[in-house]
Amino acid sequence: MKILVAEDDARVTQYVRKGLTAEGHTVDCVADGREVLAYCLYSAYDLVILDRMLPGMDGMAVLKALRAAGNKTPVIFLTALGNVEDRVEGLNAGGDDYLTKPFHFSELVARIGAISRRPGGGEEASILRVHDLELDLLSRTAQRGDVIIELQAKEFGVLEVLMRNAGRIVTKSMLLEQVWDFNFDPGTTVVETHISRLRAKIDKPFDVALLHTNRNMGYSIHAPR
Repeated sequence: MKILVAEDDARVTQYVRKGLTAEGHTVDCVADGREVLAYCLYSAYDLVILDRMLPGMDGMAVLKALRAAGNKTPVIFLTALGNVEDRVEGLNAGGDDYLTKPFHFSELVARIGAISRRPGGGEEASILRVHDLELDLLSRTAQRGDVIIELQAKEFGVLEVLMRNAGRIVTKSMLLEQVWDFNFDPGTTVVETHISRLRAKIDKPFDVALLHTNRNMGYSIHAPR
């Protein structure tokens, strides 16, 4: 699953991120409520783990804004606000689960698993498709038509981000953050290198190009228009 962790306590963030990554999930982290909305706007997530006490915009306001915008991404509150009224408020606002701090990581994993087993819970993201290109997130394989495409780990990561945002422009900084986990460095050419490798594998052997460069903006992948 691709999970967004919204938490302003760096120690909790590191703990959760390390554990979820070890479980095989792809994890992005933000520390400001407004960033949650921005990330959910520009990228598709299978789950959001949301603290209620965030700077910029508190967790309840974030959840209400997501639901008002029609975003149905499952949300688990992970917060120190744990009395009955707090839990009821969070669930009534559209939260899918509510876990209070301090917590056991095994319980968080179990709750994530329970949500993923719900009808529609995380299933929509197991296979990504753009035109005749398929990316299987469970088996970590790519295929275009009947042709199996061999991808290195980072190539797969770049393609996953692009396909999750099919039809939208993905910036270089977004790719650096989500695939390489570091902030924008104008001097690095690692993104361009991997885009070139991807284009050679998923486009050049075929009649229709899917991967496009948007000059001075970023990259996009979309079906023929």
